[in-house]
Amino acid sequence: MLAPMPFARATKITLEEADPGLVRGSMPWAPERCTAGGLLHGGAVMCLADTVGAVCAFLNLPPGTVTSTVESKTNFFRGVRSGTLGAVARPLHVGASFIVVQTELSDDEGRRVGLTVQSQAVLDGGRAHPGRSRPPHRPPV
Repeated sequence: MLAPMPFARATKITLEEADPGLVRGSMPWAPERCTAGGLLHGGAVMCLADTVGAVCAFLNLPPGTVTSTVESKTNFFRGVRSGTLGAVARPLHVGASFIVVQTELSDDEGRRVGLTVQSQAVLDGGRAHPGRSRPPHRPPV
């Protein structure tokens, strides 16, 4: 499922489980993903949450649609200095226009590292394909 997501592959994110009701993934700690003092960068933490949450949203899409993150909020509870960061995403709301996903982030010892809630827009799949005709852009009058 991560094949079309080159950034997720570059950050070594893996998926261990992927069902519409639960997606489980992880990312190993690495020095190139850290801030001062060897702490995993908040952006790297959010990258894992966004990726696992997006897969959860994707698995809940109706046929012919795609998704895009439109809002994401993360609370950080502790830093990660080694090991593997884990993520478990579950849908909070699956609607016709938006899917809201909650992702719990934890360290190797099972301690909560953060919590992310993101909103994913449900979009017509035709808009995601280059070369499809679109109505011409008309500037406001």
